[in-house]
Amino acid sequence: MGRDCRFSDVTKEYLTNFHCILEEMVQEMTEAELTGSISQNFISQMIPHHQAAIDMSRNILRYTTNIPLQDIALQIVEEQTRSIEDMCRIQNCCARWENCQRDVCLYQRRVNQILPVMFSGMANACTMNNINGDFMREMIPHHKGAIAMSENALRYEICQELVPVLEAIITSQTRGIRQMQALLRCIRD
Repeated sequence: MGRDCRFSDVTKEYLTNFHCILEEMVQEMTEAELTGSISQNFISQMIPHHQAAIDMSRNILRYTTNIPLQDIALQIVEEQTRSIEDMCRIQNCCARWENCQRDVCLYQRRVNQILPVMFSGMANACTMNNINGDFMREMIPHHKGAIAMSENALRYEICQELVPVLEAIITSQTRGIRQMQALLRCIRD
């Protein structure tokens, strides 16, 4: 017997909000003004990325009653708000850090490979009539994108004040992926 494909009003509202946030993130990340500074370029693209995670987490918090998922979403809001604050604090210093054209091109070429995979993974995440599972299936590729972007930036000479921010992103989002994968295994769609 086939699965009922109708969505509840809550699921429809959740998904509408999610897709609006995703669309805004895609636009801001792809239209970010790029410079000759890998450090500045990373910050310009990662701030809207983090803001989207915060907004997506607040979106799920409006609907979910799953306590472990609430904890994950609150953790995302806290960690990514702090990360945005850190990037804003060091942005002027990092903007002065110039890279050679070759490195900027190689860095951005890899970013241009990472972004479509992340965007597609989020937009095409398996959607069920279960917003808890939906959120995690959407957020896992988002976190993987941030990790890949951070690892890419660490391959180049960058502003030293940015290094601990990148390391924190890798650590926190790797942990977040593990938490969501474990919780997904416990949730029945």
